[in-house]
Amino acid sequence: MEMNDTKLRRLRQERAWSIRELAQRADVSTETIYSLEHGRREWAWPRTVRKLADALGVEPKELMDGEEE
Repeated sequence: MEMNDTKLRRLRQERAWSIRELAQRADVSTETIYSLEHGRREWAWPRTVRKLADALGVEPKELMDGEEE
């Protein structure tokens, strides 16, 4: 699933979380989050998207690529 790096970073920063803290809360690697936020990886497995969305308290579609709101 294609992810929007800007949205992911913005949601994380709004919570004042480090990449490491989000990784722990979502049970994914820090490398995954870093790669997604810095455009080194544009997609993620659906399970990863769900974990990130749950940790951030948003719907998965809010992390998807598309127009910035």
